[in-house]
Amino acid sequence: MSISEELGKLGELHERGVLTDEEFARAKSRLIGADGGSGASASASASTGSTRPPFVTGFNALRRSTTDRWLGGVCGGIAPALGLESWVLRLLIAVLTLFGGFGVIVYLLLWIFVPSE
Repeated sequence: MSISEELGKLGELHERGVLTDEEFARAKSRLIGADGGSGASASASASTGSTRPPFVTGFNALRRSTTDRWLGGVCGGIAPALGLESWVLRLLIAVLTLFGGFGVIVYLLLWIFVPSE
């Protein structure tokens, strides 16, 4: 996990009230200092991670699977990012397809806009 992802998770915990301001500051400084690289690269990656909201980082991490695929690899790639098994997401898409074809539209849009691994 990169430093920017870890900083995003720390920020999310802080926003939910799990971490106090003091605990957040200590954890953040410990994380930035634990990089071991040059200070400039640590602060550059920290600044990009802290300015980008966590959902943007998560959305940019979405990829279609090249190994766990039936059609386009959409469910096999997106399910782990959502914390689900791929069969659960496939079932959800199938159910959405039965209700007005919405599942097909969602699947096709994800197939078009989510890049492959």
